[in-house]
Amino acid sequence: MSDMIRPLGRYWAGGRPVERLAYGFGVALMLWGAAHLVVFLLDDRPWAGPLSWRKPTTFGLSFGLTLISTAWVATTLDLGERARRRLLGALTVACGVEVALVSLQAWRHVPSHFNMETPLNTVISQTLAVGGAVLVAIFGTLTVVSFRPNPGVSRSTRLAVRVGLVLLMAALGTGAAMIVTGVRAVYAGNPQLAYTSAGFLKPAHAITMHAVLVLPALVWLLAGTRWRESVRHRLVTVAAAGYVVASFAVLLVVIR
Repeated sequence: MSDMIRPLGRYWAGGRPVERLAYGFGVALMLWGAAHLVVFLLDDRPWAGPLSWRKPTTFGLSFGLTLISTAWVATTLDLGERARRRLLGALTVACGVEVALVSLQAWRHVPSHFNMETPLNTVISQTLAVGGAVLVAIFGTLTVVSFRPNPGVSRSTRLAVRVGLVLLMAALGTGAAMIVTGVRAVYAGNPQLAYTSAGFLKPAHAITMHAVLVLPALVWLLAGTRWRESVRHRLVTVAAAGYVVASFAVLLVVIR
């Protein structure tokens, strides 16, 4: 166990400043999400619906985990130092803005997405959409880079990172589809329909978003064993294939 835990300290101690920033800010976002879970337990708002405490809770936890795991897997990518700083810096800012705006709307007791009721709400809703586009650009770049040859990284790690990032891009795709569905309903004059129907892809969005954490974490766990790299690679291949099949299965269920 100590052989598996010890590298975590090295990631922080030996990390670049932008990586430590991402790790620290990711933890802060997760604590922010957990704090809103406490608020939910103390308040009388329901868990579901556009005015619940669910969004700041899940956004804080999910964006925090995604930021930490992305900064971690980026250490395995063949990135120039300037590109690494820019990508991880922009990702940290984008994650913070998304969580902050969703939380702001929750405390204002108004919906965060698809809300065009006032000029301020419109600006916030559009900023959240722009933030989503920024995330697509950042993760798209990291996904492309992950397919560059990198002999210094094990085959199992390369496979886990590639599949994780590809599935993360799928998560962003389902997120974009939900936003488009909601915006169409708003412009059609039925904002209530946007809040009730736009989230139909949430299960597929959730499972694919965190593959970039789960699969590299499996590699990390296997690194603490005495198994050969060929064995670890086969296990990661099976796990990655299973994750992809499970993701497709969830998608098929929600679109039927």
